[in-house]
Amino acid sequence: MNKKILLIAQILMTFMMALLMSGIMSLIALGPTKQWLSVWPIQFIIAWPIAFILTQFTSKIAFALAPKLAAKV
Repeated sequence: MNKKILLIAQILMTFMMALLMSGIMSLIALGPTKQWLSVWPIQFIIAWPIAFILTQFTSKIAFALAPKLAAKV
């Protein structure tokens, strides 16, 4: 896969997942309150770079395992 496309895909995927997961998890913890709305952006800002850095390592493993698992299914 083209490295530029892979990088852009990882940026987009980690953005979306960090946004959704930080929102959902903080909503579960705090409920639909004003506090939740004030905490969510902070949680997202923390989560996104962490998610991006982790995908730099885990994506290689996932792309190696996916064809092997697909062959067995």
